[in-house]
Amino acid sequence: MASSWRRLRLCHSTGVAISHLHTSSRASAKQHYKMLVLGGGSGGICMSARMKRMFGADNVAVVEPSEVHYYQPIWTLVGAGAKTVASSARPTASVMPSGVKWVKSKVQEIHPDKNSVLIDDGTEISYEYLIVALGLQLHYEKIKGLPEALEHPKIGSNYSVQTVEKTWKALQNFKEGNAVFTFPNTPVKCAGAPQKIMYLSDAYLRKTGKRAKANVIYNTSLPVLFGIKKYADTLWDIVKTRDLQVNLRHNLIEVRPDKQEAVFENLDKPEETKVFEYEMLHVTPPMGPSLVVKGSPLADENGWLDLNKETLQHNKYQNVFGIGDCTNLPTAKTGAAVAAQSAILNRTIGKLLKNQKPDKKYDGYTSCPLVTSYNTVVLAEFDYNGQPLETFPINQAKERRLMYYMKADVMPHLYWHGLLRGLWGGPGPYRKLLHLGMK
Repeated sequence: MASSWRRLRLCHSTGVAISHLHTSSRASAKQHYKMLVLGGGSGGICMSARMKRMFGADNVAVVEPSEVHYYQPIWTLVGAGAKTVASSARPTASVMPSGVKWVKSKVQEIHPDKNSVLIDDGTEISYEYLIVALGLQLHYEKIKGLPEALEHPKIGSNYSVQTVEKTWKALQNFKEGNAVFTFPNTPVKCAGAPQKIMYLSDAYLRKTGKRAKANVIYNTSLPVLFGIKKYADTLWDIVKTRDLQVNLRHNLIEVRPDKQEAVFENLDKPEETKVFEYEMLHVTPPMGPSLVVKGSPLADENGWLDLNKETLQHNKYQNVFGIGDCTNLPTAKTGAAVAAQSAILNRTIGKLLKNQKPDKKYDGYTSCPLVTSYNTVVLAEFDYNGQPLETFPINQAKERRLMYYMKADVMPHLYWHGLLRGLWGGPGPYRKLLHLGMK
């Protein structure tokens, strides 16, 4: 049986096929679509539903190799034992908009000068309009010893379906010593998640009577605990009250599972390293742009999809658009950002089809429900400028039970039944929630 790490690398190597549930002909028989969507994650499925209404189902195709679609924001709670992996998963076929062509394959190359993409059976698919929603790439292999370490107990990562349950197992089996949580020196998706699991682990250790024998340590490459001061102030208060140890500018560079050691570099003094022994280690892997985007003319100098940050249209290719984690939009990469972007992008494309200028601008709205215990959340919402952009007429920097209920129970329902159907989203998705009756 393949090891979990090998499965981690092989999880997207699905054979090339076309789902007969969502198409009436094979890709080789029809190689052109008015709207082609690359990626079947939250942004891709949401936009394919919207584009179906705009172009008609027969004119829209989605390229996505995975048979399973995951609601990844819930993995924080899975890693803490509050939710199951099964609750985060549904068959891709069940979320693909009916009638839309599902090309069950991986994108190999994008050729915007030819208005075409190459998939991994060698088929070339041409398009009139392209939406790129390919997400980002996890790079566990960039930390020395980490791929092998993930085969060992006492270490987990909430960022992969293959390793999220290992976090919960490590937490349950914790006896005494250091519980270490990391944040890499790269952009990440859901930048609050690396510390959310720290707060939950602290709460679990207190609940099970083990906290007195534990040192809870958060080593982050960042120079701050959280990028928005209003919420960071609250988090620092929590850190001090609960006796959590935060080390800024500490970047994980090596894991030695046989010795249960994690090695960190001091980013302010790169020649300095520090070794932490661990009884439990949660790793947030380095992340980077989609390799397909990075290798295409669509990328900026850092490999991210190069978009106009207000309209979500590509800066060079006017018939190319993007959404979500694969883009260079200077805002936090979250599901809430995708929800906000989806409405703007829908409006942009609708206007361009009428030869009109886009009239709605994306302000960078994003949100991070910072889970601070098994029943509290600080709901951070902010824009491109790092200014709070809050929904509720209360101080959202306070820990609140209502916000935890929204994170754990309300938002997953709205995701599956609203966002993925292209029925929910816009600038401030929580504001839409209010409109739906949560007043």
